[in-house]
Amino acid sequence: MSAAWYRHALDSVAMEARDRLFNLAVFGAAAVVWILVALVVSTRDPLVDPMAGFVGALLIGLAVGLTVIPLFWLLVFGRHRRIAYSGDWTRAVRRGGWVAVLVAVFVLLRLQGAFQWPIALFVMTMVVIAEATFSAER
Repeated sequence: MSAAWYRHALDSVAMEARDRLFNLAVFGAAAVVWILVALVVSTRDPLVDPMAGFVGALLIGLAVGLTVIPLFWLLVFGRHRRIAYSGDWTRAVRRGGWVAVLVAVFVLLRLQGAFQWPIALFVMTMVVIAEATFSAER
């Protein structure tokens, strides 16, 4: 068997290799950030060091955002009957960014003792409206 045939035999017919590699790379980056989250949460106390709370909130937001990027792309990929369109990754990264910002803001509000459900619902509504505006098909 030639190496070229073997390489193509491993590729999925439904998903291109670049999409699979990007999914795995983003999941790998998310795993690294989750390890950093575990390190910060287990070694730093936000009551003693206030910056630890901010660092932890940013890391948690980044970890959740990186984790959901491939999931958003896979949902759209499955909904489009396994066809990847040109703007799907951009949309998935944007939505993952929204999730990262929301999670970081909610963790920061919780650390400051200012988290309230009406504020959370308002912020989520604003994100949904902004995403609907960006995702509107023209």
